[in-house]
Amino acid sequence: MTNVRNDHWTIDGGQPLTGEYPVQTAKNSALYLILASILTEEEVVLHRVPRLSDMQVGFDILEHLGVDVQHEDDLVRLRAKRIATSHAPFKLVRKMRASFVAMGALIGRVGEARIGVPGGCAFGPRPVDRHVAAFESLGVQITEDEGDFVASTRGPLEGHVVFSSPTVGGTQNVLLASARGSRKVVIENAALEPEVADLIDLLNLMGAQIQGKGTSVLTVNGVPELHGAEFTPIADRIEAGTMLMAIAATRGHGAVTQVRPDHLTAVLDQLQSNGVLVTIDGSTVHVDASGPLHARDLTAKPYPGFPTDLQAPYGALLATLPGRSTVQDDVYPDRFTHASELQKLGATVAIDGRTMRIDGGTLVGAEVHAADIRAGGALVVAALAAQGQTLLTGIEYLDRGYERFESRLVQLGARVTRVAGAEKPSLLYA
Repeated sequence: MTNVRNDHWTIDGGQPLTGEYPVQTAKNSALYLILASILTEEEVVLHRVPRLSDMQVGFDILEHLGVDVQHEDDLVRLRAKRIATSHAPFKLVRKMRASFVAMGALIGRVGEARIGVPGGCAFGPRPVDRHVAAFESLGVQITEDEGDFVASTRGPLEGHVVFSSPTVGGTQNVLLASARGSRKVVIENAALEPEVADLIDLLNLMGAQIQGKGTSVLTVNGVPELHGAEFTPIADRIEAGTMLMAIAATRGHGAVTQVRPDHLTAVLDQLQSNGVLVTIDGSTVHVDASGPLHARDLTAKPYPGFPTDLQAPYGALLATLPGRSTVQDDVYPDRFTHASELQKLGATVAIDGRTMRIDGGTLVGAEVHAADIRAGGALVVAALAAQGQTLLTGIEYLDRGYERFESRLVQLGARVTRVAGAEKPSLLYA
C-alpha cells in the first residue's frame, strides 16, 4: 500500500490486451464498510479488502480513533472495544474525502465527532454542505472550530432527511449515524449507488433495521446495539469498467471476471453502442473489440446512469475511436483534469464550457501526469492504445484506486514497467 511520489510508469503501447482480468473488491465500498466497525464493540471481519493506499488512510484513521486493526492474508479484522477519541484531525483526513463519513459512525457510537476538513482528488468542488444539513435536520448540532467540523447530539436522532440532490457519502454518513441508538430516521432522495446498498447489507447483518435498499427512500429504525459480522465487499465496478475500456481502446478481446454485471449495465450498453461485442456469463463479462468501432456521445449521471468515475477512462477510449463525440458530466461538471494530458498524447480534445469535445484518431506516446485517480485510469487506457512509449507520473493516484495495477496489466500482455525513485524522469524512446 506504499504510495511513492517519485515512482513512474513506462508504457509501450499499441499491444492489444487479451486474457482474463479478475477484479478486486470495491474500494468505494470498503472505505465505508470499515467505518461500520466503529458501531459495535464486537469484531467485524472483511474479506478481500483491496490493498490500496486509500484503504491504509482509512485504517490509520480507525487506529487513531481506537479501533484495533489486524491484517491476515486477504482479510481484515476490526474491533472497536472502546473509542479512544472522537477527533479525526486534518493531518489524517486531508488525503481522502471519504474520511468525513467517519463523522456519522462516531455520532452513532459516542454521540459526538470532530472531523478536519476532508481532502482527496483535485477536480472541482465537492462540498460537505449536504452532509451538514442532513445531520442538522436530525437534531445534530454542527459548528466549525479552527477548520474542524464539530458535531454533538442532545439525544437519539429522529426525523426526515431530504437531500437536495443524491449524495453517496451523505447517504452513508446518515446511515452510519442512525443505525444504532436512533429513533426513526427517513432518508429521501437517497443515493442509489451499489456501494450504498453494500453498506446497508453489512449494517443489517450487524443487526440494524434499514428498509428500502435500492430505492431513493430509506427508513432506519434504530436499534440499541449492533453486533459483529463477517462480510465481503462487492466487486469494484469502476476498476471493471476501466479494464473493459482498456481492452476496447487497444482493440483487444478478453474477460473481466469476479464482477457484478448488473452494476455495469450503463457501461456495457455504452460499449455496445461503440460496436464492442459484449457477452455476459455469470460473474464474467467477455468483450471483443477487434471489429469496427465508432464514437458515441456520453453524459455521466448518478447511478444507474453512466458513472462519473468512468467518464475520464471512457473519454480516453473515445480519443482512439473514429468520429466526433462529446462528453458531459452531470455529477462533477468540471471533471476534465485529464483533457490536457490526452492532448499531449495526440488526442484532438477541446473543452467548451462544461463539455469535452473529441475527434478520435491515433495516439502517440508522450510524457503525461495523472492529477487524480480516475484521470490516472484514463491515461493508462490512452497510453496502452498509443503508438510508442509513454512515461506516466502521478501514479500515487493509481496506487489509491487500483491494486497491483501494473503487474495485473502485464498478465494481459501490456508492456508496463514501474520505475522507482527517479527524481526527474525523462522519456527515452526505444
